[in-house]
Amino acid sequence: MTAVPVRLGPRPSAPAVDDAAVGGALVDRFGRVHRDLRVSLTDRCSLRCTYCMPEQGNEWLARGSILTLDEIEAVARVAAACGVTTFRLTGGEPLLRRDLPEVVRRLARITGPDGPVQLAMTTNGIGLGRVLPELIEAGLARLNISLDTLRRDRFHALTRRDRLDDVLEGVAAAAASGLRPLKLNAVAMRGVNDDELVDLVEFAVGHDAQLRFIEQMPLDAGHTWRRDAMVTREEILESLARRWRLDPVPGRGGAPAETWRLDGGPHTVGVIASVTAPFCGACDRMRLTADGQLRNCLFSTSEYDLVPVLRGGGSATDIERVLRACVAGKLPGHAIDDPSFLQPSRGMNAIGG
Repeated sequence: MTAVPVRLGPRPSAPAVDDAAVGGALVDRFGRVHRDLRVSLTDRCSLRCTYCMPEQGNEWLARGSILTLDEIEAVARVAAACGVTTFRLTGGEPLLRRDLPEVVRRLARITGPDGPVQLAMTTNGIGLGRVLPELIEAGLARLNISLDTLRRDRFHALTRRDRLDDVLEGVAAAAASGLRPLKLNAVAMRGVNDDELVDLVEFAVGHDAQLRFIEQMPLDAGHTWRRDAMVTREEILESLARRWRLDPVPGRGGAPAETWRLDGGPHTVGVIASVTAPFCGACDRMRLTADGQLRNCLFSTSEYDLVPVLRGGGSATDIERVLRACVAGKLPGHAIDDPSFLQPSRGMNAIGG
């Protein structure tokens, strides 16, 4: 596989931001206050999930184009000063980043106007047990683990890797760590795992975790997504309601998942319905790709390039101007259901979750 600098889609230069607008919270034109920054550490992954990336022929970002620890910290400090309270480390697979414990340590020490930031991570869990104690000591506060099936044959077909045992070991290590809340993410797919929805929830409950089902989104690198293959929010809830009484949990706020309590007990299940019930109106997230591009929406077709600022002697104020330009350019929603919708050029692994 070749390692080349990948530049997919337009890279708009940051529009001018008036000096009076510098400082204070990151608020877009629709009044949404941005408090969450997803930080992708790499585009590489130890799996090849069919809904994310091809099995072969991937063009990885060149190592020289990946942001350094100092560059990530510089952006994070400015974001925190502007009111961002949560950083979520993503990939690709963040556990493949060799300096991950130091990334966690540096970011967890950052304090914003409302106090210390919270540091979370989304991972496939492979190898998690070996490094989790160090990550917790460094300041990791929350963890999401991806797990789409409990069947080995399906896992192999879906991820093109025979690594289910490794993922389950990672889940067990997370459950034993006491790190809470612990969430397991599953993409619901018709004819793939839609007969395992109850089993997945029961598995999560057994590990004191919340299962969150995600509607399959058009973010695969091969652009093969079909809406009719997606299991909808309503279908997921209908399946679960045959096993449990589902009581809505109020107070969702800007969280991507709607949640329901199971039979009135302590355990809950979540659904992220980005396609059929989008939560764009309350979205408070931005994304920083591994190669230094800011994105104001997971489905954005444009990015805001921080590299010239980070590697050209720019100041914290210059970084802030790009952050504010990115937020100012955010649209009211992603319009997946609109005929004019265009799928992003990057696959999910190159965007970051």
